[in-house]
Amino acid sequence: MGLPREQTGGFTYADYLTWPEEERWELIEGVAWSMSPAPGRSHQRILLSLARLIAASTDSGPCETYVAPFDVRLAEDQGAGPTTDHADDAITTVVQPDISVFCRPEFLDEAGAKGAPDLVVEILSPSTSYKDQTHKLALYERHGVQEYWIVNAEARWVMVYRLGTDRRYGKPDYYRAGQGGAGQEGEVITSAVLGGPGIPVNSFL
Repeated sequence: MGLPREQTGGFTYADYLTWPEEERWELIEGVAWSMSPAPGRSHQRILLSLARLIAASTDSGPCETYVAPFDVRLAEDQGAGPTTDHADDAITTVVQPDISVFCRPEFLDEAGAKGAPDLVVEILSPSTSYKDQTHKLALYERHGVQEYWIVNAEARWVMVYRLGTDRRYGKPDYYRAGQGGAGQEGEVITSAVLGGPGIPVNSFL
């Protein structure tokens, strides 16, 4: 189908595999979204710090933690199972979450993942903020991502969406960083996926 153009529809994972390796793209329902420019230094610092903290929780259990670039393929009719029976030209959604946690090993293969993560973290940047808070929010809810964390580095808060029994996201919980000084240590993010005592926002923001 040729080289991608941002927000042009009709692409599949088969097309995605032919695009230049030096360019980063995501597909959401066949629409191409550019991942350029590369994230800035602050974004990378937060990503590395938070990934370490999350991985510390998953290393001792059944879950595994991955950081971008890591392809997550999602088929619209996959339900709760992996996309094992879907050809490359039948998959129209491929995303690269900043951090993804998988607790079901059958969803993982050498190409990345073939089903929805249990937990996703996206760190907002000027080029991705709108998509992360609209298109990806709806996508992750529809595919059953149990927890979706949105990190706002500038405002120093984390917004956590949790999937309810109706398989919908309810009102998000906000966790804010402290400003320093006595009694200002910041709030602690609790996670049903990760378990444990939680992750202080000040430990990565």
